[in-house]
Amino acid sequence: MDCIFCAIMNREIPGDIVYEDEKVLAFRDIMKQAPEHVLIIPKRHIESLLEAKEEDAALLGHMLLTAKKLAKELGIAETGFRAVFNTGSDGGQSVMHLHLHLLGGRSLGWPPG
Repeated sequence: MDCIFCAIMNREIPGDIVYEDEKVLAFRDIMKQAPEHVLIIPKRHIESLLEAKEEDAALLGHMLLTAKKLAKELGIAETGFRAVFNTGSDGGQSVMHLHLHLLGGRSLGWPPG
């Protein structure tokens, strides 16, 4: 498998890691779209939201609760933030490892893209 997110998780390449627990790893996006842009990935390789299974429901919930925790720690909870799963090429997914974008620190327009 040739997955850049797995390589960051395995410390094979550097990443600006901001959070880690037994289920997820969070690091700053190198192509940030907001002053705060963190990616939250599961430690188990899941290609996309389409590959998630019923038994992954707790993991997906944990990813969202981690986003909430990090939003508070990064100081973006009070003014607001966005948490997004991009899925597939038309959805903007460029790395085939499930990841949750946490964006904040500026006003985020709608529609997003």
